[in-house]
Amino acid sequence: HVQLVESGGGSVQAGESLRLTCEYSQSRYCMGWFRQGPGKEREGVASISGDGRTTYGDSVKGRFTISRDKSKNKLFLQMNNPKPEDTGRYYCVAERYGGCALVSNYGYWGQGTQVTVS
Repeated sequence: HVQLVESGGGSVQAGESLRLTCEYSQSRYCMGWFRQGPGKEREGVASISGDGRTTYGDSVKGRFTISRDKSKNKLFLQMNNPKPEDTGRYYCVAERYGGCALVSNYGYWGQGTQVTVS
């Protein structure tokens, strides 16, 4: 099993940058971030494949950046120009196979970290 632990969440005002970190015990081909805001369904935010290909949800394109430091077993989400609509609990996710699409079939999930943008 893969353990995923998120950190870096908090409360920020709109426009203030934030960076989330996910520490994982083992890497998988697809690593990414999902979120769930109040009254909303889970939404894929960003993913990165083992080959370095990235995918972003339409609502965060141009503002968020996913990256990883494989040697340190860390995944990051740089959140620039966050908006109130970005509020939610952010989950680090991983799966061994697939095209790393932003669909909720990832086999491994962290406990999440809360992000509130006002």
